[in-house]
Amino acid sequence: MRKKVTIVGSGNVGATAAQRIVDKELADVVLIDIIEGVPQGKGLDLLQSGPIEGYDSHVLGTNDYKDTANSDIVVITAGLPRRPGMSRDDLLIKNYEIVKGVTEQVVKYSPHSILIVVSNPLDAMVQTAFKISGFPKNRVIGMAGVLDSARFRTFIAMELNVSVENIHAFVLGGHGDTMVPLPRYSTVAGIPITELLPRERIDALVKRTRDGGAEIVGLLKTGSAYYAPSAATVEMVEAIFKDKKKILPCAAYLEGEYGISGSYVGVPVKLGKSGVEEIIQIKLTPEENAALKKSANAVKELVDIIKV
Repeated sequence: MRKKVTIVGSGNVGATAAQRIVDKELADVVLIDIIEGVPQGKGLDLLQSGPIEGYDSHVLGTNDYKDTANSDIVVITAGLPRRPGMSRDDLLIKNYEIVKGVTEQVVKYSPHSILIVVSNPLDAMVQTAFKISGFPKNRVIGMAGVLDSARFRTFIAMELNVSVENIHAFVLGGHGDTMVPLPRYSTVAGIPITELLPRERIDALVKRTRDGGAEIVGLLKTGSAYYAPSAATVEMVEAIFKDKKKILPCAAYLEGEYGISGSYVGVPVKLGKSGVEEIIQIKLTPEENAALKKSANAVKELVDIIKV
């Protein structure tokens, strides 16, 4: 029996994630949105790509949560997008209400699903989904670190003129201005970038990574990034469905790890068929640890506002 993924929100991130999932034939996809006609139209368009691209995955666009029943994974992208001059935190209250309502429907129709939250502000929204759903912490995950690390890897590759395939990078912490890129754990063919680049260039790449989403928002002017966020989301979906035990930086619920409790924070996790199967604890310098704590505190401030 084929796997089933529901994607809540048929905007650019949701629709592009649906396209990537069916391109890889990972699952059948239900694309759901409150706007009538948009998920149906995009779903039909994707279906009609199948004969050309050679996939048999089914795509259904709908406005009815009954169609999402018994999903294996639910990806939540619903929410207002960022606009120029708007921080992720500006979205907090409105998107809290949206994610809360979505999660209640998901619990009703897919009580055994794994939730991957993409909506911003990410860390507060994944904590919302966790509290509202009542799901165990391993089945509620935030997509952020995979995207932020991909941005860091891209900028490192551009700087050194090497293949992105040679580069591994870790970005921890909240998805926003307090994210914590880790140059010591970022390598080119196993060589730490601290041995390949001077400190000022690394600092510049770290800053560009932190500002990665805002840079794209500023260029597009009427929208935000979606190619890379959808690719990051689907890497997580694939790791879960194929039980890859892949180590990826994701927003996970911490209960003492890294000295943090009761918050979703970006850390390395092992992703497999049951979701987050292990939180990987790496040694941090006092400076890195302080930056991670600062990031966790920034997340907590948002969570306190929405009381989840």
